[in-house]
Amino acid sequence: MVKQKVTKSWQESISKEQPKPNPRKKGGKLKWMVLTPVCLLLIVYLAYVAYISEPPDQFNVLDKALESAGVETLGQLTNGYIFGNTLAMIGQTLLHKKGGYLSNDVFPGPLIDNMPSWEYGAIVMLRDGTSALRNHFGRSQSQSRENADLSRAEPYFYNLHDSYMFPATEVEYGAGIEHLQNYLRDLNLRGRNAEFFARADNLDNYLQAVLKRLGDYSFRLTASSIQTERYIENVDGRNVVVAKTPWTDVDDVFWEARGATWALLHIFRAIEADFSATLKSKAADATMTQIIQELEDSQAATLSPVILNGDGFGLFANYSLTLANHIARATAATIDLRELMLRG
Repeated sequence: MVKQKVTKSWQESISKEQPKPNPRKKGGKLKWMVLTPVCLLLIVYLAYVAYISEPPDQFNVLDKALESAGVETLGQLTNGYIFGNTLAMIGQTLLHKKGGYLSNDVFPGPLIDNMPSWEYGAIVMLRDGTSALRNHFGRSQSQSRENADLSRAEPYFYNLHDSYMFPATEVEYGAGIEHLQNYLRDLNLRGRNAEFFARADNLDNYLQAVLKRLGDYSFRLTASSIQTERYIENVDGRNVVVAKTPWTDVDDVFWEARGATWALLHIFRAIEADFSATLKSKAADATMTQIIQELEDSQAATLSPVILNGDGFGLFANYSLTLANHIARATAATIDLRELMLRG
């Protein structure tokens, strides 16, 4: 009887010493079990966004042309090969850069909008370059027969830039690149119904399109920084209402302009090589160098993860106005280049 009492009292003392489970601690553990993988996924997602949002590096148009043609010296290349190959390289860069082509991704994510804007700007310049090659550089006169591969290549690049399927944008652009490469193959063989005419009037026709593109980007970049919501501007004797770019679209306009100037920089480098004799005869070498220099400056690295548009002489920089300044200077030099091309 005494032994049973002792055992019972010992069990009661043990039960009193054991702490009761705290429901708050269980809830805290569950919370960390949920938050930890979410935070890790967020970090991985942000790292992925930073990786694929980085614009591709510039490439050497001369080296890429030599590599594509399989020759060792520039003298072995047919005139015009560098220009056509540069267009093909711009298309390949769009498709095979970090993260691939993003404009038609179904689930791009809320933070992956800068690169699609950059891609669209580059596509615009690729389209203009291909149109110029088909309609001007690749034919001797307005009534001359156009090259079959160029006539097939151009429409492919005008496919919707954000088409996911039926047809997919990557497939269409890939077909356009293939036809460009077919043209280059025939051009390098000399005499295979592929020609390139590096004349001043042909270059002038292309420069007209370039000026309109640059003017549009300069206008839109400046409109994102005006102080009022709307103002009146006199354009060619007409009063035009200019609306301020919404703050949600400022970065999209900036990155689209950056993509366009990136592509145009390579195109002008190719023109400098293929039109070297024409530029020299028109004393336009220095003007072409100035255009290329301004386009190179437009590609300077951004030090902020977001596009800053400071007001006036405020604390923060204004990225849109800085880029618009380089584009405006490149536009002025392009106008000078056109004037030189038109001189006898």
